[in-house]
Amino acid sequence: MDIEALRDYCLSLPLATECLPFDDTTLVFKVEGKIFLFLGLDYPGLRFNVKCDPDYALELRDAYAEVEPGFHCNKRHWNTVSVTNRLPDDVVKGWVLHSYCEVVKKFNRLQREKINKLLDEWKKWNGIL
Repeated sequence: MDIEALRDYCLSLPLATECLPFDDTTLVFKVEGKIFLFLGLDYPGLRFNVKCDPDYALELRDAYAEVEPGFHCNKRHWNTVSVTNRLPDDVVKGWVLHSYCEVVKKFNRLQREKINKLLDEWKKWNGIL
């Protein structure tokens, strides 16, 4: 996976947006104003941070050398992923989707229902359900 494929995937998620709120080199993806992924554009290779369930975060760090505690983040809830040829695209996409869903979980009931309805349609469209 390269940065363009990652960007396209992030922006395909319902209500996802991108911005550069911190500086000109940190690309941020949000759902309803909340960050679910960010990456440094000036970093060699593809490396990004995603939100993660704390227990699952530990499992991923144990299972994959490419997954580390979130750089410049709450290490309990964020992982840094360094994409290598060893990581299949569908695995990386799964982690991005997990991050997106972790963020959506924190929204109020009405927001969650709206986004989850859109996400169910997105999953059907993308053959995930």
